[in-house]
Amino acid sequence: MGLGSRKSLELLMKEADGTSGEPTLKRTLGALNLTLLGIGAIIGAGIFTLTGTAAAQYAGPAIVLAFVLAGTGCLFAGLCYAEFASMIPIAGSAYTYGYATLGELVAWIIGWDLILEYLFAASAVAVGWSGYFNSFMRDIVGINLPSALVNAPFRVEGTHTLVMSGAIINIPAMMLIGLLTTLLVVGIQESTRFNNIMVFVKVTIVFLVIGFGFMYVTPSNWEPFIPPNTGKFGEFGWSGIVRASGVIFFAYIGFDAVSTAAQEAKNPQRDLPIGILGSLTICTVLYILMARVMTGVANYKDLNVPDPVYVAIAQAGPGLEWLRPLVSIGAIAGLATVVLVMLLGQPRIFYAMSKDGLLPPIFSKVHPKFQTPYISTIITGSVAAVVAGLFPIGLLGELVSIGTLLAFVIVSAGVLVLRYRQPNLHRPFRTPFVPLVPILSILICGYMMTGLPGDTWLRLAIWLIIGLAIYFLYGNKHSRVQAAERAGTKY
Repeated sequence: MGLGSRKSLELLMKEADGTSGEPTLKRTLGALNLTLLGIGAIIGAGIFTLTGTAAAQYAGPAIVLAFVLAGTGCLFAGLCYAEFASMIPIAGSAYTYGYATLGELVAWIIGWDLILEYLFAASAVAVGWSGYFNSFMRDIVGINLPSALVNAPFRVEGTHTLVMSGAIINIPAMMLIGLLTTLLVVGIQESTRFNNIMVFVKVTIVFLVIGFGFMYVTPSNWEPFIPPNTGKFGEFGWSGIVRASGVIFFAYIGFDAVSTAAQEAKNPQRDLPIGILGSLTICTVLYILMARVMTGVANYKDLNVPDPVYVAIAQAGPGLEWLRPLVSIGAIAGLATVVLVMLLGQPRIFYAMSKDGLLPPIFSKVHPKFQTPYISTIITGSVAAVVAGLFPIGLLGELVSIGTLLAFVIVSAGVLVLRYRQPNLHRPFRTPFVPLVPILSILICGYMMTGLPGDTWLRLAIWLIIGLAIYFLYGNKHSRVQAAERAGTKY
């Protein structure tokens, strides 16, 4: 059935340089825009939400080590992404890399898996944004928004059960997604301008919190640095650091979104590796410093709240009172740019899958004026808005992490496969120390996956089964690669 069919690298190159004769996307992004795009996606939920939860429930002050572990795994995966992104600079990211190296079925699994990373992450972060927006309106502006209209109608009870929460719908989360979807339809350049402004705002505020927060650190809050394990895997001790790294991995998902914009980069061979590795390095350093300050200013047990930075600043006393409204503004700006980049990434994966015949042609329609994949952008935004309006953030976070980790494992394996299968291909950026770096990426990302709860693995399995059913009912029958093989040509 052609499940192992691979996409021709020669035709991928033609598609990348616009000589394939098919409509393409507008190339407007430079290295700075791509780096800021990565920072816009990465700095958000990790600093403003997940750091406190992971410290309080799993790692304590050793949350710093969890960020080091997650950042190391991302660095190795990022080096693999950079090689592929410079070599195959077209939309689709890990999906396209998998198609060129590991075959159609693996590519479909990656593409379907990436929906967890981008579409559901956009919904999850929009819910977090709504919480900070609600706090800002209440504490700073003095307006109390109706609780029934700023919360999801469902909440999770235990690990599986969805129960009614008494709310009606989360309107702010849906409105944010609607506004950002409109911006993305209008154009990639306009979207990146908005992202650049918001990145400047939130990074400035992060620097203020780190710089002034260190002045109010109480060293006793860092003791014990690694709280003793409670007797259960994942609750403090070294296993807690592993579990925390898997949970906070959600905070790193943005760097690979840079590669989804490859077909809109001016000089992808040079600029994509800079954007991927530059944004990843900057954000990892900021994460570690921020986690150190938060657990030093406040006891880690007090940080299990939706707005841990806000709580930590409050515990510092009157000296940092002036920072509280700025933290709210930084969180609102920070989470909005994460949603923007997630909503940018998903349509470009749909676009690539549709061009290959694995999804209906409507997903690859390009707007005649704006040169954006507008139909898939509208579909992505509509689904993300519904999910954000109805479901709580806790249901989605760990599922997004495991989906992202799986994609990283497959991309790293793809680098290994292609190095041995086609060693003489032109590679503008080469992953150093092959096979060591790809193998370390696979091992570290796989190790973090083992730290996630069994329920998360079950949900991943169900999601993949649904995806395989769609592939065999539609994608396998409409594959342009398989059709070309049957005709004795290449696609």
